[in-house]
Amino acid sequence: MSEDAPRPLPDGGRPHSPVLRRMAGRGRDEEHRAATPLELFFDLCFVVAVAVAGRELVHALAEGHAAHGVLGYLMMFFTIWWAWMNFTWFASAYDTDDVLYRVVTLVQIAGVLILSAGIPRAFDDSNFSVVWFGYLVMRLALVSQWLRAAFSTTGAERRTALKYAAGVCACQVGWLGLLFLPDRARPWVFLVMALLEMAVPTIAEMTRETAWHPHHIAERYGLFTIIVLGETVSAATVAVQSALEESEALDELLPMAAGGLLLIFAAFWIYFAVPIHLHLASNRQAFLWGYGHYLVFGSAAAIGAGIEVAVEQAVGKAHISTFAASSAVTIPGAMFMFSVWLVHSRHYKRGPAQQLVLPVSALAVLACTFAGGNAVLLAGLVASATVVTGVWLSTRNPPLAQA
Repeated sequence: MSEDAPRPLPDGGRPHSPVLRRMAGRGRDEEHRAATPLELFFDLCFVVAVAVAGRELVHALAEGHAAHGVLGYLMMFFTIWWAWMNFTWFASAYDTDDVLYRVVTLVQIAGVLILSAGIPRAFDDSNFSVVWFGYLVMRLALVSQWLRAAFSTTGAERRTALKYAAGVCACQVGWLGLLFLPDRARPWVFLVMALLEMAVPTIAEMTRETAWHPHHIAERYGLFTIIVLGETVSAATVAVQSALEESEALDELLPMAAGGLLLIFAAFWIYFAVPIHLHLASNRQAFLWGYGHYLVFGSAAAIGAGIEVAVEQAVGKAHISTFAASSAVTIPGAMFMFSVWLVHSRHYKRGPAQQLVLPVSALAVLACTFAGGNAVLLAGLVASATVVTGVWLSTRNPPLAQA
């Protein structure tokens, strides 16, 4: 079948028209299910928001406002990640690729760009109005998709779609607390609403699971990991380039750049060491894995921000200590290793030696914080040694997926 030909519907029928098709659930055993160009475009636009959040984190850390910066970053990143994740799982189950579906998806992209524009206000002035409006645009578009799915289905599948639509609407109203409650209450509002948001899929799919595709979901998460790591490389490169234009501190910057690059390369290798789609056999396994990627994605993006902070500190532009600047790299680096092991790779490790590699390496990367100006280089070397050790152990005792 050519790429331009209409795709058969899961029930074996043919699309009614390329403009509007019946939105029936797709099969989990569908062959050759892969990410679409629209989904890749969606990811690229979402990374714009990730980059803005990372830039604000850099500014806060460089000025010595670590608590404020980390809290703001965690809040903004959750908003970005959750909107991305909701679309990803919906698309895996109900992507019709017709005109209406594409238009609504583009509306969601417009929403994340609005949200991105509001992130600096949220960081600097605790003004969430633009962020809330951008999130509203994305969520209403998603609700329209769920209502369309409900209109196209019957029985338990229809009830699941309606539960999703109702839950998303209710949560959007709850987010109004960020606009009207005092500043000291907003972090708690955010925590409560984040928990309620994550409860919606669990409640909605309690009686009937949506038809998400394991291989497609694994590919979508992997592609987003690549794009986030690419943004991390870009941010670190720009930081080093800017520093070189204003300083001749090559003896400090070159080891730092090398260490940062090794850390990012190792992050890529570690994440893609196992074919995780074989693990995604049920909602329970898939939801724990999918939710856990908040830590994976967030720490991966924060590595780039940390490298920027370390570079700024090395050339005297950041008003923080060397220890604090090193922590900005080693903490997210260690978090990435541990979270990838916790939610992703441990399911395919055999024996205690393989299981301990990433947790022990995460502790070793944290210990690099005390290495002063060599912390980033040393963290990169530890990450590289982690990859070498993992490859060596896998040749001696292949992981479960390869056994």
